[in-house]
Amino acid sequence: MTALDPRLTPATPRAAAIELEGLVEAARYVRGTWRAVQQPLVNLCDAPRGPRASQLLYGERVRVIDERDGYAFAQAERDGYCGWILSGALGRDEVSTHWVAAPATHLYPKPEVKAPPEVALYFGSRVRVVGEAGAFLRVATGHYVPHAHLQPARARFGDPVGVADMFLGTPYLWGGSSRWGIDCSGLVQAALMACGIRCPRDSDQQQAVGTAVEDEPRRGDLIFWRGHVGMIAGDGQVLHANAHHMAVAYEPLEEAVTRIMAAGSNGGGAGQGSGEVVALRRPA
Repeated sequence: MTALDPRLTPATPRAAAIELEGLVEAARYVRGTWRAVQQPLVNLCDAPRGPRASQLLYGERVRVIDERDGYAFAQAERDGYCGWILSGALGRDEVSTHWVAAPATHLYPKPEVKAPPEVALYFGSRVRVVGEAGAFLRVATGHYVPHAHLQPARARFGDPVGVADMFLGTPYLWGGSSRWGIDCSGLVQAALMACGIRCPRDSDQQQAVGTAVEDEPRRGDLIFWRGHVGMIAGDGQVLHANAHHMAVAYEPLEEAVTRIMAAGSNGGGAGQGSGEVVALRRPA
């Protein structure tokens, strides 16, 4: 059988996506069932109860291929990433009309600023708007969201670095994808996709984004080390989520290059990168 990237292969020994018949071995081949995330944030894991590989946000669509022990094996529509999700975090498939374009927002029981919010949603979450009430939009759950925090489904930003800057100070979290916690490649993915640029999940995959930088690096270029990625922010700065600061932070580019090079000589560390710069890419 053909060797495929397991992160992007919707298959388990019990079931595989129908388009993989003849490419992978499985007990059965299925079309899968589209469902949507119904929690503010849910882990996408390597195995049921396994380590977190990524996270999905409220309203994101996934194609469920297999289910067992309270978990669903699914492929995310966002980037094709596959993994195990708590089945209870998924609901029926629903077409969204808007997305959360603020770092975070609240769901209010009434269209009033003083009303106690019941839950928070994060940047990139998808909602279906069903009505309007003054400065609030009513979503399909019956809650109200500030109009200023939502954008129509097809709306996009124009500056990935400006998007990434909204996450400044966010705690570093391996596999994280939100203001609650985010990692280096999660930050890059969120920033690029908010600007309409397709972007895979992990930093090694992201080295195929755009084109190689042949001139001087400029704002918005991606800089890669082994196991790490950051964004050139201009003025000699790099913006990245990293385990050195344990946060999304600006850092002088020369200092980052020197520090990460030294980390390579010491064996490196998860979330920090190591060694020399391995690539510079300009997103298209």
